Amino acid sequence: MASLDSIRPSLSLRLQEPRSGAGGWDFRLPRALILLLALLLSAQAHAAAQSGGILPDTIRPGRFDMGKMWTFENAPREYFTETYGFQADQAWFDRARLAALRISGCSAAFVSPHGLVVTNHHCVRGSVVRVTRDGEGLLDNGFFARSLEEERPIPGFWVDQLIAAEDVSNEVLSAMDRAGDDAGRERARREVMASIQERLAGRHAGGEGTVRVDVTALYNGGRYSAYTYRRHADVRLVAAAELPVAHFGGDPDNFTYPRYALDFAFLRVYGSDGQPLETDHFFTWSPTGVREGDAVFVIGNPGPTNRLSTVAQLEFQRDVLVPAQKAFFATRLAVMREFHAAQPDEVLMTRILSLSNSLKANTGRLEALRDPAIMIRKAAGERAFQEALEASPELRARWGGVVGDLAAIQREKMALGPEYSAFVRFGPGDTESALLTRALYAAQYLEAGAAGIPADTLAALRQQILRVADLPTGLEEAFLEERLGDFRRYLGDAHPLTEAALEGRTVDGAAASLLAHSALATRDRTAQALEAGTLHQEDPAVRLARAILPVYASFSARFAALTAREQPLAAELGRARFALYGADVPPDASSSPRITDGRVIPYEYNGTLAPVYTTFFGLYDRFHSNGPGSDWSLPDRWVPPPSDLDLGTPLNFISTADTYGGNSGSPAVTPSLEIVGLNFDRNINGLSRDFIYLPERGRNIMVDVRAIREAMDRIYDADRIVQEVLTRRLFRTEAEADAAAAAERRNRP
Repeated sequence: MASLDSIRPSLSLRLQEPRSGAGGWDFRLPRALILLLALLLSAQAHAAAQSGGILPDTIRPGRFDMGKMWTFENAPREYFTETYGFQADQAWFDRARLAALRISGCSAAFVSPHGLVVTNHHCVRGSVVRVTRDGEGLLDNGFFARSLEEERPIPGFWVDQLIAAEDVSNEVLSAMDRAGDDAGRERARREVMASIQERLAGRHAGGEGTVRVDVTALYNGGRYSAYTYRRHADVRLVAAAELPVAHFGGDPDNFTYPRYALDFAFLRVYGSDGQPLETDHFFTWSPTGVREGDAVFVIGNPGPTNRLSTVAQLEFQRDVLVPAQKAFFATRLAVMREFHAAQPDEVLMTRILSLSNSLKANTGRLEALRDPAIMIRKAAGERAFQEALEASPELRARWGGVVGDLAAIQREKMALGPEYSAFVRFGPGDTESALLTRALYAAQYLEAGAAGIPADTLAALRQQILRVADLPTGLEEAFLEERLGDFRRYLGDAHPLTEAALEGRTVDGAAASLLAHSALATRDRTAQALEAGTLHQEDPAVRLARAILPVYASFSARFAALTAREQPLAAELGRARFALYGADVPPDASSSPRITDGRVIPYEYNGTLAPVYTTFFGLYDRFHSNGPGSDWSLPDRWVPPPSDLDLGTPLNFISTADTYGGNSGSPAVTPSLEIVGLNFDRNINGLSRDFIYLPERGRNIMVDVRAIREAMDRIYDADRIVQEVLTRRLFRTEAEADAAAAAERRNRP
């Protein structure tokens, strides 16, 4: 197995000018050599001009370009021990794994032996809305349970604790390799994964919660790991900061640094007896926090990245996929913001915040893909990888053509760019016209009825149409206009779908006409038309849907076929990378559990150094500089600051840890496994981490636990939680203590 350093090519061009015997420069060079030098310099100048002034031959791939998102089943024990000077043995990784948690879309951690969990506020924002009672407004006002009895159950919420991680690649890949064709390989894959899940679920059965086993494809399917979780579904809200404080700085500060956000919330897991879950695995709360230069380890579940993608795959993302997604988010976000300004709504605000985050993330991703230095460095790494394959006859025979085959597929996908852009995120959802969604279902319903489909199937299709909820009038019309506009923007005026959608009208005129004349414009009108049997094929919205469906079906089939060809090639590429580098190159993130390492160090920006942490002083400075009503506004209880609030308390801090979306709420811990922060964001430079890890550019941003403790103590008067994380004791009211004692007596054998 080759190391990264041993296969790294020498890419720098070095010219050694000849010297005369007297020690001076001899300019009497042969004409042929002069011509050769001129040609070389001209080629370099041309290459520099084509790559933003960067000479491609001067760019080298780095050891950690593919990142540091280590898996627990291949824990980097020696690397951590040698790099950070402590004994990172298997017991250390086990303790870290069992104290960290996975929640929907985010990460979290146990911080007391009594089921207390800490995560980011933005990870439970929707849950705060769900448990809000009439007249409360918990999103804006915050929530702090004064007793166990006041902790509010969150419907549908769960936390997963990773109780085992195992590499099952040999079992899965051997079964697939024994199969004949692609269909057989997929069938073998599903069967062996189901067998593994059943075996491991049985092995870990019993105890609190339910056991779940995820068999996860890593290295694009080149390896497989089984992750066994214990899921707890009785989770209650304990505390949540106010949205203006948790999201302090709003969209302008998102993906920037310095930051001043108190993005935290506390939850509690309860056991089957209705009492707080007792656990041996939790992170202790650091009393001193971090200093510049300290090592930190962030544990969580980062979402999918594209670091192992080929240059051709990245070029498709640069030229088609990411620009289309960015444009979609920008147009729909503008619509939602305009509507919310006129009619504020908490649910809509949570969607706006989510969409705004996606827009900014895609903006940063696109900038990274258009950065010549990054793309040249990715190309250098790909050349190094291919040269290493070529050096081994066995590896070359099996995988030598994979990169080229993937490039050919990307060229075919490029040809589908207009359709991809026109249909990005097409279908039922919070950002699609309800009229258009009903029309697509109705077209299928009417066609099924004409074909004599059985009555029960027709009834199911009918209910599908009726389940589509109305959007507010202004929002509905705007979303419809945007989708019709997408057809025109990307397919062109002469495309048959654009002609069918507009019928010679403007985009806004076509949308207004559809809403005025279609029986599907509202849920009530739809129900009436279905009841009366008057919905017909010539309804204007149904007519439009009938024009859309064949175009969309053709595009979807062609794109899916290309994806089906691409996926096994990507898996083979993953197998080749692992054959060369082993676990020294971690797999792409896949929303599966990872641990990453870094240090708390500053970075250069705007001609100065970014401080490693900010304080409450900075928060109040932003507030006074921008004033109430701005993105830097503070709730009333924060203004003026309490006299005993230590304004010098560190609020947010940065490190070089390799994090990505899904790492929100991830605990940042020290070598002694004390929790010092909660990961909640990256700086704008860190958005390139989808494709490459560049610690000299990016930083992850964390809420400092010292700020959480100070705010809980001085601002929110949440003493029972502060004392629980510091003393590890559960504080009950007298009535709660009596009830717990009675329950214990009832459960005693």
